[in-house]
Amino acid sequence: MIYCVEDERNIRELIVYTLESSGYSARGFESGKELYKNLEQKLPELILLDIMLPGEDGMEILSRLKNSEVTRDIPVIMVTAKGAEYDKVLGLDCGADDYITKPFGMMEFIARVRAVLRRTGKEDKNQAILEHGKLQIMVLQHQVLVDGKKIVLTLKEFELLKYLMENQGIVLSRDSLLGHVWGYDFDGETRTVDVHVRTLRQKLGACGELIETVRGVGYRIGD
Repeated sequence: MIYCVEDERNIRELIVYTLESSGYSARGFESGKELYKNLEQKLPELILLDIMLPGEDGMEILSRLKNSEVTRDIPVIMVTAKGAEYDKVLGLDCGADDYITKPFGMMEFIARVRAVLRRTGKEDKNQAILEHGKLQIMVLQHQVLVDGKKIVLTLKEFELLKYLMENQGIVLSRDSLLGHVWGYDFDGETRTVDVHVRTLRQKLGACGELIETVRGVGYRIGD
């Protein structure tokens, strides 16, 4: 979950929409008061915080977050129209993890969000987006992209690719893949995995080479 504190409704809704379109869960608030109320219910993985807010401004909210044992470890990206170096330095000195100035491109915005989540260890195997080079899996949308182009996969092909991507660098045996993707009560054989890997490689084009065969064992996607 990502929280966005932004008093301008259009910008707030655009940020939330962009995050959700990229596979993240997000909620928007127009003030620190709303943020604090929701922090009591659920702690997010990241907070996007505007500086220019009515009442308590973003710097004051940031200071309060970082001085609380409950919220001090939540990463914060400052989002503001201010571009002065002083504001950027002040925000970072107060504990912000990154700083992005409006107006900004949405691709850059999502890249910065993803980088902070990765750097702070807030993305795990249940993350909304799995990536390797030009290959992306939008987990919540059940979409696979190669160099930005959507690839149509069957459900089993998707689950197989997702499992391999979640375990990058780990060799997964055919039995392990069968058990996870098809279920332990599946009355099939390991050749089923080989057939699906072959079709996956064909559909992924150049990214199909990411799926490595480990002779006598199974498959993996390298680090």
